[in-house]
Amino acid sequence: MSTENEGAAVPSAPSAPPVPVDAPAAPEPQGHPAPDTGAPTTPLPPVPQSTPQTAAAGPEPTQPQGSSAPDASWPPPAPATPAYAAAPETGAGGTGSGTVWGAAYQQPAPAPKSGRRGGLLAAVLIAALVAGGIGGGLGYTLAKDDANSSTTVSASDTGGDVKRDAGTIAGVAQKALPSTVTIEAESSSGEGGTGTGFVFDTEGHIVTNNHVVAEAVDGGKLTATFPNGKKYDAEVVGNAQGYDVAVIKLKNAPSDLKPLTLGNSDKVAVGDSTIAIGAPFGLSNTVTTGIISAKNRPVASSDGTGSNASYMSALQTDASINPGNSGGPLLDAQGNVIGINSAIQSAGNGLGGTSQSGSIGLGFAIPINQAKVVAQQLIKTGKPVYAKIGASVSLEEGTGGAKITEQGASGSDAVESGGPAAEAGLKPGDVITKLDDRVIDSGPTLIGEIWTHQPGDKVKITYERDGQTRTVELTLGSRVGDN
Repeated sequence: MSTENEGAAVPSAPSAPPVPVDAPAAPEPQGHPAPDTGAPTTPLPPVPQSTPQTAAAGPEPTQPQGSSAPDASWPPPAPATPAYAAAPETGAGGTGSGTVWGAAYQQPAPAPKSGRRGGLLAAVLIAALVAGGIGGGLGYTLAKDDANSSTTVSASDTGGDVKRDAGTIAGVAQKALPSTVTIEAESSSGEGGTGTGFVFDTEGHIVTNNHVVAEAVDGGKLTATFPNGKKYDAEVVGNAQGYDVAVIKLKNAPSDLKPLTLGNSDKVAVGDSTIAIGAPFGLSNTVTTGIISAKNRPVASSDGTGSNASYMSALQTDASINPGNSGGPLLDAQGNVIGINSAIQSAGNGLGGTSQSGSIGLGFAIPINQAKVVAQQLIKTGKPVYAKIGASVSLEEGTGGAKITEQGASGSDAVESGGPAAEAGLKPGDVITKLDDRVIDSGPTLIGEIWTHQPGDKVKITYERDGQTRTVELTLGSRVGDN
């Protein structure tokens, strides 16, 4: 399925969205600047009206085109939208766009620039009204003294005095919020958006999505603001377009940073409670809740420029995720980080006449076990490392798996000479249907699954050739960097 980086509608996705193996052969599309409203969460294609809407708005999704065969070169072309996911892209942490695998892919639509001021003011006004309503419920007024005076009697315990247990949603939020930041990224031309990030270590490293900071990578400006209002300038330490993960570092970081505890995403089960923290539509420090509604969901998204695709085997949640949530933490019931909110599938044309669509309860997060390894690589070397099999596969649907193309990108061999696939005897025309026990229904799905592994891992490949099913074991190779 295609998803938007926080906010675009996406068509229904197949059980397992496509993911390219090495790098797609399609040409790189020209990038376009991110919207001023914030980094978008990668959005999914619009969902049919029959699909119930369950969550709030998110960024616009991108529908990748395409069917060209990816190969070992990078970056891979934006994937064609599978039946279950095409949609505009939007970054969950900020305003932007992306697509989820599962339906036909479309190139992510550029996030529209929208004045956040009016929307934010309206939100503040509404919040004030709600607060007023709550206050009315807590106390009552008694006429005393004279006709023109009154005394308000309030409850003995106000909200701020109540002690929150560590295991409650309020307790988790109270502990985690001080370790999250709202990120504002701006390119040298003034284009940019808003996203979210969280404290990774005591040295000032913040983890977020690549599409949140993409605008500021080359000579742009980055700032990170904590819930207490303290704002710090920051710089990009490293970014991985394929994984959609980035690490920034605070300048003059405070000495009392408290990193969030990282959980184990492999042990997460469908039905587990989730808590998402972010800045949807610029509304910082927003907390929403839900459950894990699926695991290993193949998702393809864009960095917001429409030129580079990201692939993940994602955690799916119905916690409300919208543009601006991108890069924020997805927590379990104990407050441990289990994922990085990155994309959504949404329906509709956007909120308030904007092109940023909202959440319908289909949000996608990069599993923290994978993101942790990527973040550590970026901190150490500044560059990501990708596992590969050394073969180009088609991004088209309807092939019954990941089909090795007849030719690679730019006329290169579809099967890299001396690479893992060649050593294992794989040939052009072979259709890969399983990686270990994971069913592979497309090229993008295969790529996403391969990238959950590390170079040097041994995997079992099941493929079809001339109507016969065969199985072979191979050792994954590696590629350094996105280019």
